[in-house]
Amino acid sequence: MNERKHGQKDSRTSEMVQLKEPLRDVELRLISELMKNSRRSDRELARIMGVSQSTVTRARKRLEKTGVIREYTMIPDFCALGYNIMGATWFELRGEPINEGTKETRQTVIDAEDSPRVNLMAVEGLSGDQNRMSVNFYESYSDYDEAMKLLKQVRVVNFDRIDTFLVDLNNKRNYRILSMSAMAKNLQRRLGKKVLSHE
Repeated sequence: MNERKHGQKDSRTSEMVQLKEPLRDVELRLISELMKNSRRSDRELARIMGVSQSTVTRARKRLEKTGVIREYTMIPDFCALGYNIMGATWFELRGEPINEGTKETRQTVIDAEDSPRVNLMAVEGLSGDQNRMSVNFYESYSDYDEAMKLLKQVRVVNFDRIDTFLVDLNNKRNYRILSMSAMAKNLQRRLGKKVLSHE
């Protein structure tokens, strides 16, 4: 029986295979439950979902192998860890082949990993004047300032086209900083609608 808790990234995710068919309902239900609390064992999940433990284990292994589940993690109190500012930065790559620009930008992210800045996401945009976005956590405004200086050193970044939206993580009026619970609830609603449509 598989009773291990889901607290770490599974090594099998490094050997992902392509997902060849749509996700099954039981897999969507499992994802929803794991997003709400990934610490529960397969036995606990099976009891909550009303299926067998072996069904949960098979579904989880398939989701890990295909990369649908990328990692198991937790969401901390960022301020308690010393991160007081979150910033979403939009910028533009210019003048060089996009692959080269992407490679250099990625290397900048890697080089900055030992700094007070923590990069949560770096993605390519679908439209707009700026074609890249990066979401980061900073200990202080001076750390953000240093990160912007580093970004401007990348020769393919148009430093005239950099915009950032900063969030004070200590602001008690913030509604939701980061949570997977909303997506979990949305999956449950989708599954509920699917059941009703088949009745």
